[in-house]
Amino acid sequence: MGAYTIIFTPSGIRSDAQDGENIYDVALRAGVDMQSICGGKGQCRRCQIEVGTGKHAKYKLDVKENHLSDLSPTEKRAIHDGDLSVGRRLACRSTICGDLVIEIPSDSREHKSSISKKSAIINTRLSPAIKLYWCQLPVPTLEDNPVDGEALVKALKSFGVTAKPNHHSLIKLQKTLSDHNRAMIAVVRDGCEIIDIWPPSDKDAYGAALDIGSTSLALYIYNLSTGDLVYEQAEMNPQIRYGEDVMSRVSYIMMNKGGEHKLTGDIRKQVAQMLTLARETLDIEVDQILELAAVGNPIMHHLFLGINPVELGQAPFTLALKDWFEAPASHFDLGMADVARVACLPLIGGHVGADTTGAYLTQMDRMVDRSVLLVDIGTNAEILLSHKGRIAAASSPTGPAFEGAEISSGVRATIGAIERVRIDSESKIPKVKIIGHEKWLSDNPEGHNIIGICGSGIFEVMVELANSGLMDNTGLFIPTAAPERFLPQGKSWKYLLIDQPDNPIYIKQTDIRAVQLAKAALHAGVQLLTEYLGCDEPYEILLAGAFGTHLDAKYVADIGIIPDAIARNIYSIGNAAGMGAAMTILNSDDKRRLIEAVSHIEKIETAMEPKFQDYFVAAMRFPTAPQATSDMGKNKRRRRNNKGR
Repeated sequence: MGAYTIIFTPSGIRSDAQDGENIYDVALRAGVDMQSICGGKGQCRRCQIEVGTGKHAKYKLDVKENHLSDLSPTEKRAIHDGDLSVGRRLACRSTICGDLVIEIPSDSREHKSSISKKSAIINTRLSPAIKLYWCQLPVPTLEDNPVDGEALVKALKSFGVTAKPNHHSLIKLQKTLSDHNRAMIAVVRDGCEIIDIWPPSDKDAYGAALDIGSTSLALYIYNLSTGDLVYEQAEMNPQIRYGEDVMSRVSYIMMNKGGEHKLTGDIRKQVAQMLTLARETLDIEVDQILELAAVGNPIMHHLFLGINPVELGQAPFTLALKDWFEAPASHFDLGMADVARVACLPLIGGHVGADTTGAYLTQMDRMVDRSVLLVDIGTNAEILLSHKGRIAAASSPTGPAFEGAEISSGVRATIGAIERVRIDSESKIPKVKIIGHEKWLSDNPEGHNIIGICGSGIFEVMVELANSGLMDNTGLFIPTAAPERFLPQGKSWKYLLIDQPDNPIYIKQTDIRAVQLAKAALHAGVQLLTEYLGCDEPYEILLAGAFGTHLDAKYVADIGIIPDAIARNIYSIGNAAGMGAAMTILNSDDKRRLIEAVSHIEKIETAMEPKFQDYFVAAMRFPTAPQATSDMGKNKRRRRNNKGR
């Protein structure tokens, strides 16, 4: 029997499987979060999965359709009964015949990932593109040869609005007037076009802001009459099955014909499901959500628009477009009304996207005539610096280390993941906090299943290792500082963070190196910007995005990721990208202001800067760690009772 590799997304859990095993048993053994109340007997139909076929560069797997058994009779019945949609399988009835990348959909998980893309307060004037006008048109007579369209235009002029009806509204106009005693509501967009006719009622128009992150999607629904946020939701980005970082997804598209259609289809299908749930929750109709503004990095932006992003995966990283873009919602298959409009905020460059411009819009007034650094730390860090009336942007290839990828025990921010770390400077004994549990846990956390360490925990464990003298400033372990907590691994060492019997959590030398590469890339990018603008004074640091929300300012300063960072000058601004998108649907003036401001941002290509490599190498050190000495990190095996590990 063959041995195969199985990857479960979005958790990123990897497991080995034997030929003929079913997926449910493998998932259960690997600790994958999956629903089932029948114990894998095929009765509850809850353990639904989706399999991503094709070449997955991220995992070095080529998944073919014959790597999974044919549909079982149970699955065929479930499809017939409407309990299992086409394209999904039941894990407990699917037999493994080869390597697989398996997506656990959000509705099949016991616990959803801890996605924090909560909204923030928006400071803007309410002046949306969509406005409603209740009109009472005069009763027509034979003498004045009436035209209802003209009567509507005249009625709107009494509100100071000069607007003409479009085809859709003309079709509905006379029937609505006839049924409602010549009363109706005109739905006007941009003060010039009547896009719909509603019967007189108390219903409102709504707008949606969408943040398309490489890891998660966040949707915010606003009442356009009041400006109130009435609904918000976050879900995992289904494209994760094709790779955790955007470049892996570009590689998937390059290696699989039609791959771009799969990724575009997946993102749109997820957004459509989120919009449907929003309407059901709010008890509103399809025609009431009339505007959607989206932000995302350039690759997410292009895929959402249905543009193949392969040119962004290779030099010179050419965009198909960078300006503000809008089109009828009917082009996107999101389940919105045909008269609704979908827009994407402008981009700055090939690696500085609409998520950055959205965040910039929320902080534009704060950054005017001040020295302010805005950073969105992700797989590709996007950075803006304002100084003396100028603003410049750059991106740094930080890689996925801060999000848990490329870290041996790294996981996404899910229930059971380590998010906080403290190491006692004397005893060298660590304690941790995990997502879903408020109390600090000791070295041997009985009763708790710690699955790994997520981004904020990775930040903190690196600083704690440095501050407690367990590694030197070059990133090499100092095993003599705590011999009982280090185990040799090849020619290097690994540090035991959590000693749990079934899944000990280690920090390896390769993990430190991955973090060093990430932090050095961001540090070098910021240093280039400060030099370019001549900013040699203390600057305020704004951390945008879901990841930045969870970072402690002290650890951001201590890890050395940003030059001259001072903890008291570091602020988290939450999901500013999504809030920037919201501002454009709530205030048309903000939309125009952003379009104008982006045209003045100066873009720096870090890859083309000769000094980038010098700054990068210098930034590899951990500033709070002890100086390296010649005998640090030598692999001298020490005896330790490690229960056979």
